[in-house]
Amino acid sequence: MYTDKFFMMQAINLAKLGIYTTTPNPNVGCIIVKNNNVIGKGYHFKTGEQHAEVNALKMAGSQTQNSTVYTTLEPCNYYHLTPSCCHALIKAKIYRIVIANIDPNPRINGKSIKMLEQHGIKTTINILSEKAKRINYGFFKRILFGMPYIKLKLASSIDGKIALYNGLSKWISSLKSRQDVHKLRAQSSAILSTSKTILKDNATLIVNWYNLSTYIQKKYPKKFLRQPIRIILDQHNKISPYHKIISIPETIILIKNNINYNNWPKHVTQMIIPIVNGYFNIKLLLQKLATKGINNLLVEAGSILSGYLILNNLIDELIIYMSPQILGPFSLNLCNWTKIYNINDAPKFRYIHIRKIAQDLKIVLKPVK
Repeated sequence: MYTDKFFMMQAINLAKLGIYTTTPNPNVGCIIVKNNNVIGKGYHFKTGEQHAEVNALKMAGSQTQNSTVYTTLEPCNYYHLTPSCCHALIKAKIYRIVIANIDPNPRINGKSIKMLEQHGIKTTINILSEKAKRINYGFFKRILFGMPYIKLKLASSIDGKIALYNGLSKWISSLKSRQDVHKLRAQSSAILSTSKTILKDNATLIVNWYNLSTYIQKKYPKKFLRQPIRIILDQHNKISPYHKIISIPETIILIKNNINYNNWPKHVTQMIIPIVNGYFNIKLLLQKLATKGINNLLVEAGSILSGYLILNNLIDELIIYMSPQILGPFSLNLCNWTKIYNINDAPKFRYIHIRKIAQDLKIVLKPVK
């Protein structure tokens, strides 16, 4: 006999289909079951379009009475850009709803469950809760803690170097690893870097659809490609309107400590963040980015910003593409910070995932906090 977990897993797999498109909304999947048969499926594709539950109800049509609904997140109960899912479920006369996670949004947080129960619908919660939460870590962190979920991406040699002594780093990692980075970018709400890194690499920080896997390209035609917001720390006004990164008309936020009055194109805005101890107040910046709906922030920067984020416990994941070469003691370090005199004071991580990509290793770690 099929179980709640069996059907919820199907809903979770559906929710994953929105991982490249839904931000700032959460990824949600929904399955409708009647007499152990799936009669409706749906997932949320992007902001402004129908939610997962409504899409599943449309597929189920007139069969929804006395059915059971499996959804990865508590349904919405108010009209915003789309109609209320709760009202649609009540109207459909479902018998029961199984929910993986209560929505942390204060406007919903348990209120939808109460509304459904008041209309005689039986509810079950916390089925495969952690699995469902895993695809929405950024959404949950932004709503609960006012900060985006931060992934720090680095590429290094096996001796922990990111570039030669003269700054040359193209290319430490393999072509396949660099293509994998485009997948990381595509999943991110925004990318954070520094003007130094941008100018050194002549980087654009865009997602190149042609660098995504064939599987992703088939699921998401180029017209659906969503470019992450590009955020550049530019304390000393090194970025000008004439640089390559500015020429690409996708959203850019320049982080300054004073307004710069250059003639910037419309897709470029400035955010003023104060300087504290010689550097931007990064925690304040992250809080401000969260208010802009940024769930998942990918950091692609050099050793100074990387070291700062690690030492200040500001990252949630560390992703290292490690190349099987040794650059030697005079090359540039993976991270820079002041001396540590006690081994117990060194930042510690736990391995989450290790995978071979071409000749490289992709290592995903989480900090031990």
